[in-house]
Amino acid sequence: MTTYHFVAASERFLTQEEPLEEVLKERRRHYAEENKEIDFWLVRQPAFLNSPALSGIKDQLPQPAAAVVSTDANFITFMKLRLEFVLEGKFEAPTDAIPDPLASVS
Repeated sequence: MTTYHFVAASERFLTQEEPLEEVLKERRRHYAEENKEIDFWLVRQPAFLNSPALSGIKDQLPQPAAAVVSTDANFITFMKLRLEFVLEGKFEAPTDAIPDPLASVS
């Protein structure tokens, strides 16, 4: 099982109001320079938020929602500080409740 960390907000906020594309593009460039495998994803309408353990977060999010998901907790902490108006969480997957956490990856 893998621990995934995430920040979530409305899809409009993450994809239109914030320079998220620029941040993710820079991170991809850095990973390419370091020959590091990508460990972060933009997930639109994340199905993992439907799990009972994350219902409290989902209830607070304007819909449709989106999330930046990563296996790197430090990157998600950076994203939380950078974006401010997002909710942060984590989960384990795959499980019965969250079989494919990266469904709807952009």
